[in-house]
Amino acid sequence: MTQENDKQWNTILHFWYDECSPADWFKKSDAFDTLLTERFGRLHQEVLEGVHSDWRRSPQGRVAEIILLDQFSRNMFRDTPQAFASDYLSLSLSQELISQGLDVNLESKYRKFAYMPFMHSENLEIQKRGIKLFKKLGIEDTLNYMIAHHDVIARFGRFPHRNAILGRENSWEELLYLEENGGF
Repeated sequence: MTQENDKQWNTILHFWYDECSPADWFKKSDAFDTLLTERFGRLHQEVLEGVHSDWRRSPQGRVAEIILLDQFSRNMFRDTPQAFASDYLSLSLSQELISQGLDVNLESKYRKFAYMPFMHSENLEIQKRGIKLFKKLGIEDTLNYMIAHHDVIARFGRFPHRNAILGRENSWEELLYLEENGGF
């Protein structure tokens, strides 16, 4: 792994954990979305193109890649299909990290985001596995969000709040749910 690539994934982790607060991570903010796009848009594209696959040699580098693809995508491409386009890749990276046992010795703050692609999956079996991972992690509020995501997938088989963005028709039940809950 080159020092330059090491520095790049460290920049992501430093930004996410040191420059941002947990409030920044999940709130809707045009200013934050723009900041992420300006600072990390090019790097995001390079990661999608496989330019930085050597980050995966380090568990922390892999977490940085997961955060970039799973979390940053949702901000940089908010309200577009592209917000979810790299979910498959971030989930695959997370699954590889876990299957290789590389998540076990990570700090909980890293594991939380390494597991986040499970929460974002529209597959019920992946959601069930996510609950097990977050239970093991032991962060109560995150586990509660995981369970809430699971329950939506168990009920609808998908996230209704994505339907309009992805060009999917809502069922009547989904429309009622969206009126009452709005989504995540």
